[in-house]
Amino acid sequence: MDKKFVTKWYKTTDSTNNEMLRQAESLDNMTVFAAEYQTAGRGQRGNSWKADAGKNLTFSVFLRFATEAGGDGDCCPPIDAARQFGISEIAAIAQCRFLGRHGISARIKWPNDIYAGDGKISGMLVENTLSGHSVRTSVIGIGLNVNQTEFPASLPNPVSMTLLTGRHYSLPSLLEDFLSELAACLDLLRTPAADLNDLYEKYMYRLGIPSRFIDLSSRPAWLPADPVFAGEDIPSFSGIIRGITPEGRLLLELHDGSVRSFAFKEIAYVIP
Repeated sequence: MDKKFVTKWYKTTDSTNNEMLRQAESLDNMTVFAAEYQTAGRGQRGNSWKADAGKNLTFSVFLRFATEAGGDGDCCPPIDAARQFGISEIAAIAQCRFLGRHGISARIKWPNDIYAGDGKISGMLVENTLSGHSVRTSVIGIGLNVNQTEFPASLPNPVSMTLLTGRHYSLPSLLEDFLSELAACLDLLRTPAADLNDLYEKYMYRLGIPSRFIDLSSRPAWLPADPVFAGEDIPSFSGIIRGITPEGRLLLELHDGSVRSFAFKEIAYVIP
């Protein structure tokens, strides 16, 4: 599919994801909404996304997929609902590759955060709609810390591109650079699920490294699953990330050698 992303910039909006969901029925495939400032940015697990106006990239990407019910030639190739985590995978891989091109070694903190070292540089919220057994649309919301150098104390481990490289970036140019990487990664949705999982795992934060985690599986699903930081007096357990399941669940090897899988919101990292 030889089609390019088309970007619309907003001075201010509540959330680029919200704006896309409001306009979804009329949007073309590969539309991008970017905002200089979001008044109510959203992240995973019901978290908010806080970013200074005009200093960071806050944007959403709209993808429309062909389904068994049809779809025109402008749609992305069909993707089964059981493989919808693949959309998160390609977006996360694209961010790591994009940051790598700018001299920043980045990793995916499962499922959707991007880390540089032990600092969070980007967060992502993916919202899909289904048609039968297929994905119909996907809104990929991304908040990338770019030129901001001071952050609220409520954000315990943020980092930005400027803090890591000492450079100042043009946001429109940087967005176009990322979108070119994402366009290339769209083709990864055509690969076998196992191959895409293998590629995602190569970028995983703390893969194969003994780490501490908090088991949240007994907590109400509406509670956030934020990372916990070393020194906080919360019971934790040791495990080693071994990868993900075909559906995108996290695989942890426990102290007795057994492997357990965790879904979203069932586990939190203890960050060193």
